[in-house]
Amino acid sequence: MAFMYRQPGLAFTDHLIQVPLDHAQPDGEQIEVFAREVVGAEKLDRLGQVPDDLPWLVYLQGGPGGKADRPAGGRTGWLNRALEEYRVVLLDQRGTGRSTPATRQTLVRVGPPPAQADYLKHFRADSIVRDAEIVRRSLAGEETRWTALGQSFGGFCTLTYLSLAPEGLHDALVAGGLPTLTAPVDDIYRATYQRTLQKNEAFHARYPGDAEVAARVAMHLRDNDVRLPTGERLTPRRFQHLGIGLGQRRHFDELHFLLEEAFLPGSGVQALSDTFLHGVGQRVSFAVMPLYAVLHEACWAQDQATNWAAERVRAKFPQFDLDATPLLFTGEMIYPWMFEEDPALVPLRETAEILATKIDWPPLYDMERLRANEVPIAAAIYLDDMYVEYAFSLETAKTVGACRYWVTNEHEHDGLRSGRVLDHLIGLVRGTR
Repeated sequence: MAFMYRQPGLAFTDHLIQVPLDHAQPDGEQIEVFAREVVGAEKLDRLGQVPDDLPWLVYLQGGPGGKADRPAGGRTGWLNRALEEYRVVLLDQRGTGRSTPATRQTLVRVGPPPAQADYLKHFRADSIVRDAEIVRRSLAGEETRWTALGQSFGGFCTLTYLSLAPEGLHDALVAGGLPTLTAPVDDIYRATYQRTLQKNEAFHARYPGDAEVAARVAMHLRDNDVRLPTGERLTPRRFQHLGIGLGQRRHFDELHFLLEEAFLPGSGVQALSDTFLHGVGQRVSFAVMPLYAVLHEACWAQDQATNWAAERVRAKFPQFDLDATPLLFTGEMIYPWMFEEDPALVPLRETAEILATKIDWPPLYDMERLRANEVPIAAAIYLDDMYVEYAFSLETAKTVGACRYWVTNEHEHDGLRSGRVLDHLIGLVRGTR
């Protein structure tokens, strides 16, 4: 039984819903997906019930492998704007959050690596969309269409939704997540490395003194066995991965403030501070998002093996070599060595290798259906997006029917944090902007 609980100004109802692991075998193994229904308290009637006519919006989180937002600290950002007129469903995509988890701790029960890879092939956008349809029918009813709001990877899922089950959507909103529909994975990573170069240039322009600090840290890590609080060695290449967040507005400053406390002051001995090591450990560990690492390249794959595309394409960008000057941070690329150095990923190394060489991934998008799409869709395309290439997004926007789009350099990839982005998208999809 679902129970309603409250925060100031908010009413929540939690739902656990069974779905098939493999939607092609609906009577086979079942897993659970978690959906948190959120309503503005002012929308409740005098009996504390949610009116039947309040429209539904399902939030598709970024990732892959990210659980839905956890509202805390009051109504802010996009959620506050959404609650003005929707009841919102925060969906923990399969394998994340309170849905049946897929981590090093749980996958061992599935069996050896080949069995784990066979299990995880069902955790891409196509399965997430089919889960969402079961959730929609369970919560809103068969005949009720809802709005999909896709952030980043959630936008990929939204395009898959329009390909597989447009009948479930009233309209669709995408923030920083219009994927390429046709580009080979190597082309995607060439664009991603180029964008990451630009973000590094912008970072060092803002904080010119940090290049010397980063080089000192990397040299210290090369010459010394430095351990993170979790016990594993911090290597220069893992330190370099701190750039994963450079495409988000706040990370520029957060990275600078982390680096400024890298070394212990005034001790006479060159040593990295516990404050710094703790901060680095939090940022480079995949303990809370292992599926991000395991399935990151697979979220691009269609009828092709990725074969560690980020690692392969990196060879064409010597600017990211560890001995290059200045030392540049890498972005959201996933490398095979991460499955040797991150304790959360080490047990999944063989599984990740199987998935990286898998060649028979099914298509995620129906090009014919997308061209003929009639579901209203509005998309924010960020001109300087480090994670989703602007040119690819623009091409997709011009391909998908009934798509209105907004190109802006006012926001970074995490622009949805501002309620203004959602407000703009709602205006676009309704034709008032």
